[in-house]
Amino acid sequence: MFESAELGHKIDKQRYEQEAPELRRALLAAQYELVSQGSFPVVILIAGVDGAGKGETLNLLNEWMDPRHIQTNAMRPVGDDLDGRPPMWRFWRALPPKGRIAVYVGSWYSQPLVKRVYGEIKTARLDQESNDILRFERMLADEGTLLLKFWLHLSRDQQRKRFKELEKTKRTAWRVSETDWKHLAMYKRFQSTAKHLLRMTSTPHAPWLIVEGGDERYRNLTIGTSILAAMRQRLDAARDAKEAKDAKDAKDAKDAKDAKDAKDAKATVPASPAVSPSERLPSLDGVSVLDRLQLDQELDKKDYQDELESLQGRLNLATRHKRFNKLSVVAAFEGCDAAGKGGAIRRVTQALDARNYDVIPIAAPTDEEKSRPYLWRFWRMVPARGRIAIFDRSWYGRVLVERVERYCGVPDWTRAYGEINDFEEALVANRTVVLKFWLQISKQEQLRRFEERAEVAHKQHKITDEDWRNREKWDAYNIAVCEMFDRTSTEHAPWTLVEANNKYFARLKVMRTMVEAIEAAL
Repeated sequence: MFESAELGHKIDKQRYEQEAPELRRALLAAQYELVSQGSFPVVILIAGVDGAGKGETLNLLNEWMDPRHIQTNAMRPVGDDLDGRPPMWRFWRALPPKGRIAVYVGSWYSQPLVKRVYGEIKTARLDQESNDILRFERMLADEGTLLLKFWLHLSRDQQRKRFKELEKTKRTAWRVSETDWKHLAMYKRFQSTAKHLLRMTSTPHAPWLIVEGGDERYRNLTIGTSILAAMRQRLDAARDAKEAKDAKDAKDAKDAKDAKDAKDAKATVPASPAVSPSERLPSLDGVSVLDRLQLDQELDKKDYQDELESLQGRLNLATRHKRFNKLSVVAAFEGCDAAGKGGAIRRVTQALDARNYDVIPIAAPTDEEKSRPYLWRFWRMVPARGRIAIFDRSWYGRVLVERVERYCGVPDWTRAYGEINDFEEALVANRTVVLKFWLQISKQEQLRRFEERAEVAHKQHKITDEDWRNREKWDAYNIAVCEMFDRTSTEHAPWTLVEANNKYFARLKVMRTMVEAIEAAL
């Protein structure tokens, strides 16, 4: 794998001075076009052998391009910065928006590689982490990210020579550490593991580009040319696609105007059929998991208050237990409009110390959030050890409201199921208790609550025109909800379906489920 990067590639000074300025101008022009278009983000990974020029390459990119539009991420080994969150949390937080470039020195490959070399994990575990990386990078590609991965290579002799050259002068001696010499002694182990890792994770949408790092001029031109070619290809494709779309939109507008002016406009320009999810996913017998719920559960107020007090006491004790500091909790609340999510959440928080939880209402994504992968905003909100994050609506919006209202395309919400499962699996693997509640009421009960909200002054703020519009799409939402259960109710993060016509029953079921899950995790 590394044979072509051990051939002694070199570029003479004359050629370098002739080609480098033009390459720099072209890279800068491409960068400004990227900023102007804002059509996709660029992620560049700089990895490889110690002493092969990773730091110099990072500095070069910031020198050749405008550093105001480059996000530099020098990731250190995992430490207290995670505060108990999943390892990928810090990489998600650092993802760039569309129109910007992010360069990583130290990436999601660093820890798995080092851990395997030092024998902290087996090859099977390395392969598992490689598969997690593959899914992450597939998601980035699907979201439109241009991902470039460079591995800077040196032979063992080149690496030894490089270290000795750096140690000759005080100005550069600090760059060689005891760890560097230790890793040189482990060269074969590092190279064997690196070959395995690179083979596992080199894909058509994110191939590894192996660059010989011994000659600085060769390294600079090779990396700069590769980045320019990839950016130009994507920029040109994005520009062509926009021009084609603008031309189509102009033609459609003209055709619509002509049709409107024509006497037979209604016959010649039929309305586009609104293809609902139910027409794409037919139910042969008309029976769904929601139909099987016994929504009218009986519970009187006294029994409710007695059990609520008991459950709140258990929840308070569980979250103050010394072992709770080794856990975190994520609770997602979804459900029909007016199903009682807010009331259920309030009964939970009444039992908690306000310093230890956050209630996070989820609304439509902002422009900043739209410019990044869909799950980015939720990864940022992952709680630290000993904390609880309660989501009023959640990451399931993509497969619910965005699907039904067509705020995203079919490919987007279709692949979201797998991305969501990966997200929740990463949380659970990091000792996060993931709880997902769907509160269901009947269509008749929803109408009663809507009318009550409209009539009672202190409840009128709870009812909006959007609630009534959503009600008109009851059947389409039910189809989406049932598919969501089928695809995302997993062993590590199952859905809890809550019969919510009786608010007392619903609140107790939520409390009981949460208490039992946390107690079991302690």
